[in-house]
Amino acid sequence: MTAPGIPFIRAAGEPFEVGYQHGRSRARALHAFLDDDLARINRLAPAPVSLESLRPVLDAYGAQIAAATPRLSEEIDGLAAGAGISRDLAVLLQVRREIIGYQRVPTRGDCTTYASLSAGLDGGPVLAQTVDLNGNLDDQIAVLDVELSGSGRRALVLSFGGLLGYLGVNSDGLAIGLNLVLGGEWRPGVPPYLAIRHLLDNASCVTDAVQILGRLPLASSRSLTLCDPDKAVSVEILDNELRIIEGTEIVHTNHFLHPDFTSLDQLNIFARNSSLLRLKAGAEGLAGFAQASRGNGRAGDTGDTGGAGGAGVEEHFALLSQPTICVADMGDIRRERTVAAVVMLPGRGELHVRPGDPSVSSTQTFQLDGES
Repeated sequence: MTAPGIPFIRAAGEPFEVGYQHGRSRARALHAFLDDDLARINRLAPAPVSLESLRPVLDAYGAQIAAATPRLSEEIDGLAAGAGISRDLAVLLQVRREIIGYQRVPTRGDCTTYASLSAGLDGGPVLAQTVDLNGNLDDQIAVLDVELSGSGRRALVLSFGGLLGYLGVNSDGLAIGLNLVLGGEWRPGVPPYLAIRHLLDNASCVTDAVQILGRLPLASSRSLTLCDPDKAVSVEILDNELRIIEGTEIVHTNHFLHPDFTSLDQLNIFARNSSLLRLKAGAEGLAGFAQASRGNGRAGDTGDTGGAGGAGVEEHFALLSQPTICVADMGDIRRERTVAAVVMLPGRGELHVRPGDPSVSSTQTFQLDGES
């Protein structure tokens, strides 16, 4: 059944049709979002912008997306038609973060992400993270269940404000999360949010996904964490170059970890201190799961607790809800705060979400093995 609270869109068919179903389902919300200071961009960007002033850059992004990922470009057209908005606005929703850009301003945090091949339910793989965004975007959350014709796989995707992609898991057992890292030149290309969706549509495992990612003209710096039942990596992106960190357990926050990129990090000192604290808390939490799994565990269908060798979904949410990792709302729309937390079990095709502040919200579950 549909989980209460989070809008859920099941979309299948050719790319235009999938986008149309998404746009039609979220039309009212997207119009309200776009009417709110141009998707709140003008509350966050360093200088005001208008759709007219942005048209050249939106055209440039749209051309790059169409050339590199033509099926996603067709889906953007469908989103526009379904929502009753122009293609320019549909592209703007995909590249909103790139338009805002990055500023070296004090901030308390951003996403904390970790993956493990054995810390999930019954000792299986898990990828979990907080979603820390500015712009008060917890009112824009949705979950998409997408099955593109010709893909051969389905994907559960967490979305905000009309995004075709953000993070998610596919039916082949590949999960992808992400972190903002700051550096290099941001320029027209495929935004990492769309790149993640492209990987979920086209990759069956981490190895395939990394190969596909390396062929895309990526627009901006990010770190992607990828996990399947056999492999976990973080892929750091800077000026369209990739660096890979592999391990059975991966933790990433908002500073570069690969030595090739650390000297190029543009994160300010306040945000870096937060990033370091959250990295330590995530690593300690994973270590605690490993220690606890050496004792007696109990497996449950709902993942309340872990079996031997792993932790349950609610235990992962307890870690993500800790004050160090969960970033509280300080009442400033310009500052990042935790607007959702997710626990993905790639071996089971499950996406578990707590919308808003995860320390006070309830878990909602979406599954690929049946109707969500």
